Amino acid sequence: MGFLDGKKGLILGVANNKSIAWGVAEACHREGAELGFNYLGEQLERRVRPLAETLGASFVEPLDVADDASLDAFFERVARDFGKLDFLVHSIAYANKDTLKGAFHTTTREDFHLALDISAYSFIACAQRAAPLMNEGGAMVTMSYLGAVRAVPNYNVMGVAKAALEASVRYLAQDLGPSGIRVNAISAGPIRTLAASAVGDFRKLMEKSARGAMLKRNVTQEEVGNVAAFLVSDLASGVTGEVHYVDGGFHIGAGDPGVE
Repeated sequence: MGFLDGKKGLILGVANNKSIAWGVAEACHREGAELGFNYLGEQLERRVRPLAETLGASFVEPLDVADDASLDAFFERVARDFGKLDFLVHSIAYANKDTLKGAFHTTTREDFHLALDISAYSFIACAQRAAPLMNEGGAMVTMSYLGAVRAVPNYNVMGVAKAALEASVRYLAQDLGPSGIRVNAISAGPIRTLAASAVGDFRKLMEKSARGAMLKRNVTQEEVGNVAAFLVSDLASGVTGEVHYVDGGFHIGAGDPGVE
């Protein structure tokens, strides 16, 4: 018996078995949830589908969060083939790799729009379509990072996007609360993922994060997954509109989160 027995949810944003989203999927599966997944393009499908099948998932469908028609089609398939939802986990972000190094002030309008669209608006777009499918007591969780509230060298436009994402969590919590739907974010410490590899000097950032954390180490995808499973469960029934830090206590320290 797990604390998500009988629950059904979507895990959006798995890229491979190192993804934070995959850590969330494993934790939710361990606790008894039935899961559905998305992928973007054939290359990611070849990675995601076999992983999903190891958890017994049969719902694995294409979704491009930058395209409204794709969003509509995906959630129509959710309603038709997967059914009512108890939770949604959004772990999707993207920025032009060139914007994640050097000076923030050189960000172009096009790159700004791209980062905000994929990394922040996509959560709103998914929430719009998932909310009508949710059972009472439903929950949504998205993934943020400390760069939303502190200037982290090389995080640049992604920090602005994560700030917008965290603000979106609060407004979505306000909107969806009367329907019994909770909305939260996890601000995870740096984890070596495919997406993180685009951030300049990421290895140094991880080293400094470990030194500055209260636990004197970095966190793992499994630890983030465990917190996400808690937040989408009934155990967190009174928690909404929060940004929950899973960073070994780094965010409460006085140190600079950047690199040396």
